[in-house]
Amino acid sequence: MLAQAGLGSRRELEEWIVAGRVSVNGKPAHVGQRIGPQDRVRVNGKQVNLKFAPRAPRVLLYHKQEGEIVSRDDPQGRPSVFDKLPRIGGGRWVNVGRLDFNTEGLLIFTSSGELANRLMHPRSEFEREYAVRIIGELRPEQEQALLDGIPLEDGEARFTTLVSRGGEGANRWYHVTLNEGRNREVRRMFEAIGVQVSRLIRVRFGPVSLPPRLKRGMIQELDEENVRALLKAVPK
Repeated sequence: MLAQAGLGSRRELEEWIVAGRVSVNGKPAHVGQRIGPQDRVRVNGKQVNLKFAPRAPRVLLYHKQEGEIVSRDDPQGRPSVFDKLPRIGGGRWVNVGRLDFNTEGLLIFTSSGELANRLMHPRSEFEREYAVRIIGELRPEQEQALLDGIPLEDGEARFTTLVSRGGEGANRWYHVTLNEGRNREVRRMFEAIGVQVSRLIRVRFGPVSLPPRLKRGMIQELDEENVRALLKAVPK
């Protein structure tokens, strides 16, 4: 904090601390000591006004498994993604969007309701990318229909991109993106053209991708640097 305030290099300031030239709340400071906005710091007897950046919210990435619900309460007693999350003192985890019971993949949780709202707000226009496995292969006219727009009961829906990713046997994989997150939207679009989805995985939400090493049922917390990068990427 002293180095960030321009009082000297870190090495030089550590020497000052060891020499007893720095005090915190009237007592000699020690190297590596943690301080907060409430602490009074003096250098050579003169008080220093330090600027503290607000603490970044916590952000978790969770690889949801098929057969879990994104809800804290379920009359049927099904497994909930919230059962896997660590405790958070003085608050609660807020989920960024949902995935249906049979869908796998990336879920984002944050300690900040404001950040969650910004991520989900329509003005952010964040792409959702999904890996979709179907039985059989899409015909060219089916691919075009999914890109042009499919009429659903709650309005027309379309993919912004649709890319074939190959497959084995009768199964074929496609990666699709769309800019909204209506309930079961991807499955309903394929069903509307007579194609059944056998597996669905969300692999990206806006600037956040599902880490390749994050296995199903596992959690990864973003470090502060990545959280601040995410905050910059989200419209206010």
